Amino acid sequence: MVTDRHSDVAVVGASGRLGRRVVARLAARGLRVAVVGRSAERLASLPSAALPRLADCRDAGALGEALAGARRVVSCVHARFAPAILAALPPETERVVLVGSTRRFTRFTDRPAEEVRAAETLLHNAGRAGVILHPTMIYGADGENNVRRVAALVRRFPFIPLPRGGGSLIQPIHVEDVAACIEAAALDAAAPGPAIVIAGPQAVRLADFVRAVAAAMGRQVVVLSAPVALLYAAAWIMRLLPGLPRIRGDEIRRLLEDKAFAIDDMRLRLGVEPRPLAVGLAAMFSEKAMPCRHRSHREAPPC
Repeated sequence: MVTDRHSDVAVVGASGRLGRRVVARLAARGLRVAVVGRSAERLASLPSAALPRLADCRDAGALGEALAGARRVVSCVHARFAPAILAALPPETERVVLVGSTRRFTRFTDRPAEEVRAAETLLHNAGRAGVILHPTMIYGADGENNVRRVAALVRRFPFIPLPRGGGSLIQPIHVEDVAACIEAAALDAAAPGPAIVIAGPQAVRLADFVRAVAAAMGRQVVVLSAPVALLYAAAWIMRLLPGLPRIRGDEIRRLLEDKAFAIDDMRLRLGVEPRPLAVGLAAMFSEKAMPCRHRSHREAPPC
């Protein structure tokens, strides 16, 4: 007999920007979804079919109780909480999905990157079926900073200075494509195994990304090459001026790295074909929903 404690999938961080998209997809498939979060009010705003579980990842007892009865567990919170989530998994859990970051590949000393690497290693050694997904820069979510900070600069200035003229490569992925990947990771038979990088269909130069954001806004912008030291100084000054986005020094440093990745595993093991950057940006600035192209989940809800 199925009790209220049993669920097909439990989603940790369910009320966040990414989590609520994942919950909507899973609930639309008719699954019993336990939604785990710290705010009862935010959990109440999720689909009515969801089963609310109030817990903080730093409270081992509450987290264990929240995950009890879950056949599959999906974490949409930072990878630093992976140890707590893996420790709280009930015996009946058949699969676990974690979300990391391609930040794990940085060559710089970086604590968040170390936390992602640790989560990947911990899952590998845990003896649990599952997978950790490493998304690149995510855009398209309400409140995300990446595109919106660029947009704020484009609105204020006709010139955008970038290190080395913006020649570094990035490969942004739309938030709905990330949600589609998490859905597939939780449900598809081919998903468990080594970590999977999830990214947009192709890498673009940082300068071209800035120009693409401007074009989606109906504007034009000139990209300038600037010394890194000058950008550090500009970032410090921007903290003092109202209305300008905040940019940290470590973010400027990471702009010097190429972030280009093969996405064969994303396509083959998850069955997700990410949308082109221009399509995602157009949807973001026009606020039009774009369908997710997922060949194995044709009944998935629209983005």
